[in-house]
Amino acid sequence: MKPVTTKAEIENSAKKAVEALYGTDITDFKVRVVFAFPHEHKRDSWDVQVTFLSSGLQYTVDLLIQEKDGQITNTRLIDTMVPLV
Repeated sequence: MKPVTTKAEIENSAKKAVEALYGTDITDFKVRVVFAFPHEHKRDSWDVQVTFLSSGLQYTVDLLIQEKDGQITNTRLIDTMVPLV
């Protein structure tokens, strides 16, 4: 796989992972925050928090994406809620 270094590559990798986990019927996909992991000077991964809608619910998911190859090494569901109007 290709390295993940730009904002567009991070978003693309995160969206592919979310579609693999939750299906392709998602809308309003947004990257909320991106942090270098473990820290900026020696980062090897990106800690990415995303939100999206699926089946009438809003999901917030945290992903850890390896910078060198785009592999997802950890994913965590943070919240599921009925979206606010």
